[in-house]
Amino acid sequence: MRGKCLCGEVEFAVSGTLPNLYQCHCSLCRKATGSSANAALIVPSENFQWVGGQDRITSYVKNTGYRSDFCSKCGSPLPNPLGSRAEYWIPAGLLEDNANLEIAAHLHVGSKASWDAVASSGVQYQEAPDLVSLLKVLWKNAGA
Repeated sequence: MRGKCLCGEVEFAVSGTLPNLYQCHCSLCRKATGSSANAALIVPSENFQWVGGQDRITSYVKNTGYRSDFCSKCGSPLPNPLGSRAEYWIPAGLLEDNANLEIAAHLHVGSKASWDAVASSGVQYQEAPDLVSLLKVLWKNAGA
Protein backbone atom coordinates (compact mmCIF):
# COMPACT_ATOMS: atom_id res chain seq x y z
CA MET A 1 0.00 0.00 0.00
CA ARG A 2 1.22 3.49 -0.79
CA GLY A 3 0.92 6.70 1.15
CA LYS A 4 1.86 10.30 0.45
CA CYS A 5 1.63 13.81 1.80
CA LEU A 6 -0.85 16.46 0.63
CA CYS A 7 1.39 17.84 -2.13
CA GLY A 8 2.56 14.36 -3.16
CA GLU A 9 6.26 15.16 -2.83
CA VAL A 10 6.88 12.65 -0.01
CA GLU A 11 5.77 9.10 -0.72
CA PHE A 12 6.18 5.78 1.08
CA ALA A 13 5.08 2.16 0.81
CA VAL A 14 3.88 -0.27 3.47
CA SER A 15 3.86 -4.02 2.88
CA GLY A 16 2.44 -7.02 4.70
CA THR A 17 -0.56 -7.23 6.99
CA LEU A 18 -1.43 -3.91 8.59
CA PRO A 19 -2.37 -3.53 12.25
CA ASN A 20 -5.51 -1.71 13.29
CA LEU A 21 -5.43 1.99 14.08
CA TYR A 22 -5.35 3.96 17.28
CA GLN A 23 -6.48 7.51 17.92
CA CYS A 24 -4.61 9.67 20.38
CA HIS A 25 -6.64 12.48 21.95
CA CYS A 26 -3.79 14.19 23.86
CA SER A 27 -3.05 17.90 23.56
CA LEU A 28 0.18 17.31 21.58
CA CYS A 29 -1.65 15.29 18.93
CA ARG A 30 -4.41 17.92 18.76
CA LYS A 31 -1.81 20.61 18.16
CA ALA A 32 0.13 18.52 15.61
CA THR A 33 -3.00 17.75 13.58
CA GLY A 34 -5.28 20.71 14.27
CA SER A 35 -8.00 18.16 14.98
CA SER A 36 -9.54 16.29 17.90
CA ALA A 37 -7.25 13.27 17.59
CA ASN A 38 -4.39 11.75 15.67
CA ALA A 39 -5.24 8.47 13.86
CA ALA A 40 -2.19 6.30 13.24
CA LEU A 41 -0.80 2.82 12.89
CA ILE A 42 2.52 1.27 13.84
CA VAL A 43 4.28 -1.13 11.48
CA PRO A 44 7.54 -3.09 11.67
CA SER A 45 10.43 -1.22 10.01
CA GLU A 46 10.96 -4.05 7.53
CA ASN A 47 7.42 -3.39 6.20
CA PHE A 48 8.10 0.33 5.61
CA GLN A 49 9.97 1.93 2.72
CA TRP A 50 10.42 5.50 1.51
CA VAL A 51 9.56 5.84 -2.20
CA GLY A 52 10.53 9.47 -2.70
CA GLY A 53 10.80 12.96 -1.26
CA GLN A 54 12.88 12.20 1.81
CA ASP A 55 14.73 15.48 1.21
CA ARG A 56 11.42 17.26 2.00
CA ILE A 57 11.17 15.81 5.52
CA THR A 58 11.62 18.22 8.40
CA SER A 59 11.55 17.16 12.06
CA TYR A 60 10.51 18.93 15.22
CA VAL A 61 11.55 17.37 18.52
CA LYS A 62 10.39 18.68 21.90
CA ASN A 63 12.74 18.45 24.89
CA THR A 64 10.46 15.65 26.18
CA GLY A 65 11.39 13.50 23.17
CA TYR A 66 8.07 13.98 21.34
CA ARG A 67 8.89 13.99 17.63
CA SER A 68 6.90 15.27 14.69
CA ASP A 69 8.10 14.82 11.10
CA PHE A 70 6.38 16.79 8.36
CA CYS A 71 6.66 17.77 4.71
CA SER A 72 8.56 21.04 4.32
CA LYS A 73 6.40 21.97 1.32
CA CYS A 74 2.80 21.21 2.42
CA GLY A 75 3.16 20.61 6.18
CA SER A 76 1.55 17.16 6.22
CA PRO A 77 2.61 14.99 9.16
CA LEU A 78 4.84 12.15 7.99
CA PRO A 79 5.85 8.68 9.21
CA ASN A 80 8.78 8.50 11.58
CA PRO A 81 10.68 5.78 13.40
CA LEU A 82 9.57 5.03 16.95
CA GLY A 83 12.70 6.06 18.81
CA SER A 84 15.14 3.19 18.98
CA ARG A 85 12.48 0.57 18.21
CA ALA A 86 12.27 -1.25 14.89
CA GLU A 87 8.88 0.22 14.02
CA TYR A 88 7.43 3.17 12.14
CA TRP A 89 4.58 5.40 13.25
CA ILE A 90 2.35 6.23 10.25
CA PRO A 91 -0.43 8.85 10.12
CA ALA A 92 -3.47 6.95 8.79
CA GLY A 93 -4.72 9.86 6.68
CA LEU A 94 -1.72 9.57 4.36
CA LEU A 95 -2.64 6.08 3.16
CA GLU A 96 -4.00 5.88 -0.38
CA ASP A 97 -6.33 2.97 0.46
CA ASN A 98 -8.38 2.42 3.60
CA ALA A 99 -7.54 -1.34 3.62
CA ASN A 100 -10.53 -1.96 5.92
CA LEU A 101 -8.62 -0.62 8.90
CA GLU A 102 -10.50 -0.16 12.15
CA ILE A 103 -9.81 1.89 15.26
CA ALA A 104 -8.81 -0.57 17.97
CA ALA A 105 -7.76 1.89 20.70
CA HIS A 106 -8.27 5.45 21.92
CA LEU A 107 -5.42 6.97 23.94
CA HIS A 108 -5.50 9.86 26.42
CA VAL A 109 -9.29 9.90 26.58
CA GLY A 110 -8.93 11.48 30.02
CA SER A 111 -7.44 14.64 28.48
CA LYS A 112 -9.53 14.87 25.31
CA ALA A 113 -10.91 18.23 24.24
CA SER A 114 -14.33 19.10 25.66
CA TRP A 115 -15.73 19.18 22.12
CA ASP A 116 -14.32 15.75 21.19
CA ALA A 117 -16.80 12.86 21.00
CA VAL A 118 -14.84 9.61 21.25
CA ALA A 119 -16.31 6.74 19.21
CA SER A 120 -17.52 3.76 21.20
CA SER A 121 -15.49 1.30 19.12
CA GLY A 122 -12.07 0.34 20.42
CA VAL A 123 -10.49 0.07 23.86
CA GLN A 124 -10.40 3.41 25.67
CA TYR A 125 -7.39 4.36 27.81
CA GLN A 126 -7.47 7.34 30.15
CA GLU A 127 -3.78 7.85 29.42
CA ALA A 128 -1.50 5.80 27.19
CA PRO A 129 -0.75 2.13 27.82
CA ASP A 130 2.80 0.86 27.52
CA LEU A 131 3.78 0.33 23.89
CA VAL A 132 3.91 -3.48 24.10
CA SER A 133 0.33 -3.61 25.44
CA LEU A 134 -0.86 -1.16 22.79
CA LEU A 135 0.75 -3.19 19.99
CA LYS A 136 -1.03 -6.33 21.22
CA VAL A 137 -4.38 -4.54 20.98
CA LEU A 138 -3.58 -3.11 17.53
CA TRP A 139 -2.50 -6.47 16.10
CA LYS A 140 -5.40 -8.42 17.60
CA ASN A 141 -7.68 -9.40 14.69
CA ALA A 142 -5.53 -7.36 12.27
CA GLY A 143 -6.17 -8.21 8.64
CA ALA A 144 -9.21 -10.31 9.63
